[in-house]
Amino acid sequence: MKKIEAIVKPHKLDEVKEKLHTVGITGMTVTEVKGFGRQRGHKEIYRGTEYHIDFIPKVKMELVVEDGLVEKAVVAIIEGARTGSIGDGKIFISTVEEAVRIRTGERGAEAL
Repeated sequence: MKKIEAIVKPHKLDEVKEKLHTVGITGMTVTEVKGFGRQRGHKEIYRGTEYHIDFIPKVKMELVVEDGLVEKAVVAIIEGARTGSIGDGKIFISTVEEAVRIRTGERGAEAL
């Protein structure tokens, strides 16, 4: 099993969710986060005063999938989140050793 963490623009969340649903992934956890990458934030002008915004609002999606679905999930996230501009986001993939469903005690892929 793999854990996929994707940080994307908030307005792309529904599109990414739909793309993931089409490849058979229905469960995920979503958190509103703030951060910056290479662009180091951006500048905005409000009432004639320039402000530097360091942390840009993003959405962090976390999902755990079976090894066979990892590449499909990554492609779906890229297709749903890509705008072609700076700040489209990042995807991180890590190994999950075990998963347990609390209600039934199921383990491994059955717990997903």
